[in-house]
Parts: sequence; C-alpha cells; structure tokens
Amino acid sequence: QVQLVESGGGLVQAGESLTLSCAASGRILWVNDMAWYRQAPGKQRELVATITRGSSTNYADSVKGRFTISRNNAKNTVNLQMNSLKPEDTAVYYCNADVRESVTSGHQFYWGQGTQVTVSS
Repeated sequence: QVQLVESGGGLVQAGESLTLSCAASGRILWVNDMAWYRQAPGKQRELVATITRGSSTNYADSVKGRFTISRNNAKNTVNLQMNSLKPEDTAVYYCNADVRESVTSGHQFYWGQGTQVTVSS
C-alpha cells in the first residue's frame, strides 16, 4: 500500500505565495507521473499541473506563469510553488501519483487526502 501526504496549505491574501508539498511512502518501486489537482466548492476536480519522472511539466492555462511544479525522485516528493495567488485559486488541493509497486505490478494511481488553500481578496 502507498500513502500520499500533503502539507503546506493555508490562508493567504491575494498576491501572496504558498508552497504545497506531497510525500509518497509505502511499497514503492518507483513513481511515474505526479500531479496536483484542485477542487473548489461546487465545482469538479480539475488538473492544475503535472510532472513526469523526467521532470517534463504541464500546467493548466489558469496557473501558467504563476505556479511551478517540481519533484525529488529520490525522496518521492512533489511540490507546487504558487505565486501571485488569486481568490479564484481557493480550493482543496490534491496530490496524485502513478506508482509502480513492484516489477510485476501495473500502474496504480493514488490520491492524497487534500489540503485547503484559501486566498482572500
């Protein structure tokens, strides 16, 4: 079994910054793609940013130029640096990872429990 634990959420004012962190632990051979999603009240969960094992990245248009995703393969962690935060960034942010648990297992996708980010105007 694999666990993803997020940290770093909180309440900030518009224009400020936050960094979210997510650590994967448990039965892990290696971690493939990692991603951050978010879900605002009354809305569907949406993809924010992805990063491959080779550190290729993709971002939602709404966060391009403001958010930066990064990872540490040795520690199985992924971060999301969020700058110039806006009230519309308010949401619960979830970490997602594609994990290979053994040489005989397939891809398994895991979610963290979520961390609240609230941006006041």
